[in-house]
Amino acid sequence: MDKKKILVVDDDPDLLRMLKLRMESEGYEFLSAQDGEEMLKIMKAKRPDAVLLDIMLPKVDGYTALREMRKEDSFKDTPVIVMTAKEQKKVGDLFALEKVAFFVEKPFDSKDLLEKIKEVL
Repeated sequence: MDKKKILVVDDDPDLLRMLKLRMESEGYEFLSAQDGEEMLKIMKAKRPDAVLLDIMLPKVDGYTALREMRKEDSFKDTPVIVMTAKEQKKVGDLFALEKVAFFVEKPFDSKDLLEKIKEVL
């Protein structure tokens, strides 16, 4: 069975390291990008099974990257979990039309996040 590929898009290197360890220990293939521009390149090259997406990113923010991603037919159904330090109710309306599977507020429990990943896959 192929490993499911999870793309984590966040500009915090410590968070990326922690999630890499957790996801690889769960048997996922970990992919990462530090901004929305890099995310779109990796999406096309690696075709992840799910995306964990931060909103506040350098270059291209998470919301813009998600809208660009959804324009591609091959990614319009890719599950996305938005990770945010902002309250969900403040950003929820913004993402309402972009088919987001879950919102996870930072700081989050990695066990809870892994449960949500299993659910979307």
